[in-house]
Amino acid sequence: MQNKKVSIHTLKQAKVEQRKLVMLTAYDYPFGLLADEAGADMVLVGDSLGMVVMGLEGTTAVTMETMLHHTQAVVRGCKTPLVVGDMPFMSYNISIPDAIRNAGRLLKEGGCDVVKLEGGVDFAPTVQAIVKAGIPVMGHIGLTPQTASALGGFKTQGRDLAGAKQILEDARALEDAGVFSMILEAVPAPLGKLVAESVSVPVIGIGAGDEVDGQVLVTHDLIGLFDKFVPKFVKQYTRIRPIILEAMNAYKQDVQEQAFPDREHSFSMPEETLEALKRSLDKPE
Repeated sequence: MQNKKVSIHTLKQAKVEQRKLVMLTAYDYPFGLLADEAGADMVLVGDSLGMVVMGLEGTTAVTMETMLHHTQAVVRGCKTPLVVGDMPFMSYNISIPDAIRNAGRLLKEGGCDVVKLEGGVDFAPTVQAIVKAGIPVMGHIGLTPQTASALGGFKTQGRDLAGAKQILEDARALEDAGVFSMILEAVPAPLGKLVAESVSVPVIGIGAGDEVDGQVLVTHDLIGLFDKFVPKFVKQYTRIRPIILEAMNAYKQDVQEQAFPDREHSFSMPEETLEALKRSLDKPE
């Protein structure tokens, strides 16, 4: 029997019951299928695809059209998880009407269930307006990759008193603005615990310790497919990249040595048809 579709209510109930939530990223149909089969509660179509799929140095160059394209593919593979569409840089930063319009596009054209955007206190009015328009929003605070340069790079946030207080303030502001959940990235574990205890919505950690309400990792990181940069908080559960390279090298060798394709992987034709064809080719025009 097919599992019931995960809803926002499901996530909130999980926090009440202290059941840890599992979130994975996916950027295409095959990985959407895998995340679905693995039983993920949520699947994030993250703008991290700029780095792990497109080969960009960061996420800021990812466009709405790119996000729509990848979200559509992931949604086709996800029947049970709640699919979260990431709002790319400058799709919600310029004006609230733009933010509502682009969030609506992710739902209507992309097909995702909810949207995610980065920012705390400063973006609470934007979140509130999107929620008021009937679009569920997941927040993202702590290290926010789209504006990482303004935060001093990809560094742990909230280590000092002022920074920690700001993150707590951001979390409460987002809750007041109506988010159903939030991602908390790259903060000390004790601060992660405090944030999760300070708000009633689920807090999903990525490098925020084990006492938040759930975890998310970039799937390409946890399977060892992307190793250009491996953050401290990533655990590689396998390393699939060497396996893929081994298969590609074996294929290359077989092709060069004419070991592939062999009879098993080739199509045949009746001998009499082949002979007739050869005779027809020998006849003059």
